[in-house]
Amino acid sequence: MSDTEPNERREHTRIKVRVPVQIQTDHGDGPIRGATADLSLSGCYIETIFPFPVGTNLEMQLSIETIVLIVATVVTCDPQVGNGIRFVRMLPEDRSALEAFLGAAEQAQDSELQRVGRQTPKE
Repeated sequence: MSDTEPNERREHTRIKVRVPVQIQTDHGDGPIRGATADLSLSGCYIETIFPFPVGTNLEMQLSIETIVLIVATVVTCDPQVGNGIRFVRMLPEDRSALEAFLGAAEQAQDSELQRVGRQTPKE
């Protein structure tokens, strides 16, 4: 946490990346499909106009190179905006797949920032 903001409570840095997600709640309703706005090894943010209440338990499927299964809990609710979600449990192989995906995504974003930073405006 040393390279994060002093008020930052997250254990891992979130990366702005859209990943397809399927969510199932305890209520047994049909699955809800969407995408992440950002993602880390310990949580994500999902944009939705109908967010879940804080404390809602979720079963999630993230679609990266593979399907990652996650048990999660809603920790923030922004009405008509979305939810902050904390990952509670996932299998070691799912965690490894997510870690590899996030590493590659972060590297790609860093490369893009460097590329854009080297460009000079044409006059």
